[in-house]
Amino acid sequence: MKLGILITTDKNNDAVVGLTKAAVSKGHEVIIFCTDVGVNLVKDKSFTDLSATSVVKMGYCDHSGKALGVSKEDVPEAITCGSQFDNATMFHDVDKLVNL
Repeated sequence: MKLGILITTDKNNDAVVGLTKAAVSKGHEVIIFCTDVGVNLVKDKSFTDLSATSVVKMGYCDHSGKALGVSKEDVPEAITCGSQFDNATMFHDVDKLVNL
């Protein structure tokens, strides 16, 4: 199963990390996309460490990132700086979706 996690707030990091680790431990793939103030999570090491797992794909909205002062140079290479097209693609590709 592919689980999608859409993040629109920076208040649920523990839930995102826990849910992602639980899904991966059960053999599932996870796609995470951050937008709006959820992009702030790319500044948190416990969040960005999830990108080191091969079955977790992560991305964030460039437009939101620029508005919040997120520098691409400060984000791990494994986390894609993209657009809302990436968000739409995630919706299409996953079996289940969680919005946090």
